[in-house]
Amino acid sequence: MRAVDLIQKKRDGQVLSSNEIQWLVEGYVAGTVPDYQMSAFAMAVYFKGMTTREISDLTMNMVKTGQEFDLSAINGVKVDKHSTGGVGDKVTLILAPLVASFDVPVAKMSGRGLGHTGGTIDKLESIKGFQVERSQDDFIKQVQDIGVSVIGQSDQLVKADKLLYALRDVTATVDTISLIASSVMSKKIAAGADAILLDVTVGEGAFMKTVDEARELAQTMVSLGKAVGRKTVAVITDMSQPLGRAIGNRLEILEAIDILQGKGREDISHFICELAKIMLSLANVEKTIEEVKQHLENGQALKKFEEMILAQGGDLEDLYRPVKVDHVVEILAKEDGIIEALPAMEFGLFAMRLGAGRAVKTDALDYETGIVFEKKVGDSVKKGETVAKVYANGKISPELVTDFQKYVKIKISDKVIKTREIIEIIS
Repeated sequence: MRAVDLIQKKRDGQVLSSNEIQWLVEGYVAGTVPDYQMSAFAMAVYFKGMTTREISDLTMNMVKTGQEFDLSAINGVKVDKHSTGGVGDKVTLILAPLVASFDVPVAKMSGRGLGHTGGTIDKLESIKGFQVERSQDDFIKQVQDIGVSVIGQSDQLVKADKLLYALRDVTATVDTISLIASSVMSKKIAAGADAILLDVTVGEGAFMKTVDEARELAQTMVSLGKAVGRKTVAVITDMSQPLGRAIGNRLEILEAIDILQGKGREDISHFICELAKIMLSLANVEKTIEEVKQHLENGQALKKFEEMILAQGGDLEDLYRPVKVDHVVEILAKEDGIIEALPAMEFGLFAMRLGAGRAVKTDALDYETGIVFEKKVGDSVKKGETVAKVYANGKISPELVTDFQKYVKIKISDKVIKTREIIEIIS
């Protein structure tokens, strides 16, 4: 075989055989298929797509290029969760210990943030001493002992995806359903969980901009999971505005603690309880939303979170400390009305400028900076009332407030606006 022939075949919209996909993946990892040819192949896929069988072959061949975690030593149905990315997405911080508080083991590997999207691992690293790198044995033992662990993705996991994703990132081929689905599911399958909940975000702050696109991606990933015997459910969720109140690593930890204490906003607390109900059902544990919510209100979920922090070297005193920044700047409403729009992408990029996110993978983070919203879409507001607070370090531009208000285009109207987090469930 020759890579150029496979590139041409896909460029012309033809279907590759299982052997051809296997040869291409193995050759790329071995270095016999160079980056420039794999880039051309990724671009061909971007324009021509892949069949369900091709995506499945690509996924499973990528799984075989790295370590596969064996979680069979952990009793019960092991559950995992993945989000396709968003702004202010601290869901895993609450959801993992919440599900584990019902004696359902949660063994999760998470990634870092890039661009306007935040990473769970970055948020956990804002806690003094917290260790995100753990051996497979330590990871399994912790889940056996306390029921939950959230760690960084192993460098030995799905080597082909690591190489291919870096290539896609610099060749404008990230946002294609075939390659997103194979990338996500290869890592989830290799991570070893029995059941997987997929949070497919859609909207202005997500990779998928329309519900139709999100539905296609969700259905593709669910099919991939089921094909290899993993119970898989996807939820399509709204990412038109930031999730919850906070954007920024340390600020999102503090919001997570509020939610775990039963003191979070009702909308995000209810949303996380809905996700927990689905994850529990995947493990054959049936609970009502109210029964799930009780574990936020009675401290059981918070206790499990604290156990995880301690088990991974984190400092509980540091966990609860407030943020330390040079400036807290209040953004005030210019008129009375209803908050009509808080564009997630714009807020995510603004937080990145403050140091809360990365433009490239090598950028250092300022864990303390970010934004906290006092008002969200659908909330009423009066002129002069605080809409948001900006947490910043270093020199502050005198135009920050003006820039913020223009940049994010906060709209205020007299309309009654209803919001929803879960748009659709696909199983």
